Amino acid sequence: MRAVLSRAVLTVVIVAGFLALGPTTVGDGLSVWVVPSLVRVLPATQPGANLDAALHAARGEYQSFQIAIQAPAASQLTNVNVSVTDLTGDENQVIPSSNITLYREQYVQVTKGSPDWGGANRPAGPGFYPDGLIPFLDPDTGQPLSGAPLVAVPFSVSPGQNQVLWVDVYVPLDAGWGQYQGAYTVICDQGRSSGQILLNVWNFTLPVKPSLKSSFLVWTTPNTPVIKELLRNKLNPLKAPPGLQLALIDAFGLTSTDLGFWSGADITHCTMAPAPSPAALMSAQAAQAPGLFLYNYTADEIGACSSLTSQLQQWARNLHAAGIKNLVTMAPAPALMDDGSGTGRSAVDVWAMLPVTYDHSVANVLAAQAKGDEAWSYNALVQDSYSPKWEIDFDPIDFRIQPGFISESLGLTGLLYWRVDLWPQNPWNAVNVTGYTQYPGEGMLVYPGATVGIRGVAPSMRLKWLRDGVQDYEYVELLKRAGAGAWALQVAAQAGSSWRNWTRDPNVLEGVRQQLGAALNGTARPQRLKPLPVPVAGPRQ
Repeated sequence: MRAVLSRAVLTVVIVAGFLALGPTTVGDGLSVWVVPSLVRVLPATQPGANLDAALHAARGEYQSFQIAIQAPAASQLTNVNVSVTDLTGDENQVIPSSNITLYREQYVQVTKGSPDWGGANRPAGPGFYPDGLIPFLDPDTGQPLSGAPLVAVPFSVSPGQNQVLWVDVYVPLDAGWGQYQGAYTVICDQGRSSGQILLNVWNFTLPVKPSLKSSFLVWTTPNTPVIKELLRNKLNPLKAPPGLQLALIDAFGLTSTDLGFWSGADITHCTMAPAPSPAALMSAQAAQAPGLFLYNYTADEIGACSSLTSQLQQWARNLHAAGIKNLVTMAPAPALMDDGSGTGRSAVDVWAMLPVTYDHSVANVLAAQAKGDEAWSYNALVQDSYSPKWEIDFDPIDFRIQPGFISESLGLTGLLYWRVDLWPQNPWNAVNVTGYTQYPGEGMLVYPGATVGIRGVAPSMRLKWLRDGVQDYEYVELLKRAGAGAWALQVAAQAGSSWRNWTRDPNVLEGVRQQLGAALNGTARPQRLKPLPVPVAGPRQ
């Protein structure tokens, strides 16, 4: 397949990702328009000017867009449904519609907004936000869902209000490269509207196993459905049961697991249990599937616990004897850059840090990375006025920029989050959790599936944005392997070079992604690449 989008179309895609052809309004009935994945459509947002979606994606990649529907001011829309066709390309190539996943976006209420530090990155505050994704089909069986308290379709739209559909397009690993075309159709009792889906498949492939390591904690028991949903979205759980690991590696791209030995030390307790014996650790190590990155999340936020140095070193020596990495959420400390074994190895192999923690310890972070330690990032609450935040009332780009271009620019190799399933009493409607009422959506990246008729969990839009950031990270990794790493990092920095310097403009991020993708698509001599100018939006004041 050699067909590509025309230069005119490609220019529009780089700027906005969508074709500005005008919304469809059927008489006095429904209005339909398309928006990119990083744009939120609020309940009363006015219709936009885009009808057709134009996407670029590699094999093995997900790309998304949204279909927004608005009812007329004087009447509601009833019995609304949406369908998509296969995507067809040159030489009889077909990407079946089964690779396109549809969700209805659920508006959730933020009753108390996040803390506003008044800096460069500010929350929007209380209101209704689209976040929970109600699947059209059961993700495990592929069958339509019905009879649950919330179902995706059919639905109604109140007068003058919006309802939005999230569309995930997955490019199969065996897809031919070039242009594909299909369509979506919105139908209801008041009329119907259709638009095109134009997909340009680039001639390279993202690996099933993400290069960016991750550790997202699941507290629900049983947790296998949550693990699978995380893996579908390119994120690894903290721990995967040994009996399921081989299946999760083959089908979902599992890359790592925690060994589960907890010391008891955290920000409130500067005390540690004795280190498990090397024999116990070796036994646990032997039970894991071969090829996984094995680590132990030993202690949490103990940067102020200087009294634990010798005990943490003992934990490290025992873990190292069993071939297990030691992960601690803290900034590198000189006293811990030696485990006491005489090898010069650090007591902590993986230093996981909040953005503000990183910024307070840059010299130590660089020293740890220089000797081969890994630096990861994580997110929790609202710790500063400038870095990306993962509360619902912050911009969508906050979720995507951290795992992607900022992580690459800072040499970060992993991402951690303390919990994904902290649900309030009625999570599909209100997301301020008791104990975290100032932090809407904290600890919650998936929704309970029973409410929408599935046995597992349903994703949030925030989970999808994190997934897309992992895919952005992969573009840079592929260019590194092709010998163009310095150029790729230079381009990535134009979207996000540090915790303080990152774009708030989705068009800038997409422009950077397009440069990287175009280079991977067809550059035979990547060492000759030069970055194109991409303006970076300054911090919001």
